Amino acid sequence: MAFIAALAQIKAAAAQTNAELGVLSKEEAQAIIKACEKVQKGPYHKHFPVDVFQTGSGTSTNMNMNEVLASLVQQDAGLTLHPNDHINLSQSSNDVIPTAIHLSALMQLDQVLIPAMEHLRTRCSRKAVEVSEIIKTGRTHLMDAVPMRMEDEVRAWGSQIGQAEQRLGTLRADLMKLPQGGTAIGSGLNAPRGFSRRFCTHLSNRTTYRLTPPDSHFAAQACQDTALALSGQLKAAATALLKIAEDLRWMNSGPFSGLGEIALPALQPGSSIMPGKVNPVIPEASSWQWHRSTAMMPVSPSVLSEAISNSIPCCP
Repeated sequence: MAFIAALAQIKAAAAQTNAELGVLSKEEAQAIIKACEKVQKGPYHKHFPVDVFQTGSGTSTNMNMNEVLASLVQQDAGLTLHPNDHINLSQSSNDVIPTAIHLSALMQLDQVLIPAMEHLRTRCSRKAVEVSEIIKTGRTHLMDAVPMRMEDEVRAWGSQIGQAEQRLGTLRADLMKLPQGGTAIGSGLNAPRGFSRRFCTHLSNRTTYRLTPPDSHFAAQACQDTALALSGQLKAAATALLKIAEDLRWMNSGPFSGLGEIALPALQPGSSIMPGKVNPVIPEASSWQWHRSTAMMPVSPSVLSEAISNSIPCCP
């Protein structure tokens, strides 16, 4: 529900900006902000049933938020505010939703994905030290090539994850450019003069990010190039995880007629008919994450951390 939390933050900053510009009373703004803070904390997420895959420009989700906030304001402050005329004042779905995409993606990167990738990279570094004396067979096309240190293979995984982190990090600056204030098409019609910059200032104070208006509101609302670039880098990161997961599966294969170079942690029985069989479920779960990411779903490297950390080298 990161998207809903980000959307609530946007509505709060918009209310604060509208009050500052004199188009909304301070009492109304404070009531909206308090309602936004309640939604952001989570208990009201069940009141957002609209699927993220929807037609239009996200109007259903935007109005869903406006209506929930109007209801909470009525319930808590006794004020009757219109979902569109007050909660959605100086806004449209066309700038609210792209702004929510940027903010929620930024939050998920910083709070979830990047820390998990850093954790995986750290585990790789630790495991590399543990296996530094082990020599194994290096392969190309799955065929024996030349000897290599297992340390080098594990460090390569960490390097691959680190590069994926860096590529994702380069998009943070563009994600912090928010379309809010361009309203329907980027002209700013129906928003007070100066709304965009003041909005970014207030939202920055609420989130600790240095948020700014885009170089061109028209471009920011005519396309989703930054979100597309992020999607591409997420898929690249997921593919890196898939490669590592497949390496682990091959190295763990056996134990008698496979490579048998490592022994991954046994987490569950692998068969209901073959006693003692154990499957590499952690790498398999990571492979599943790759399929989710290529279908525009979240991806997490956390499932691999324990597998790498707890794997046992079997090489002589």
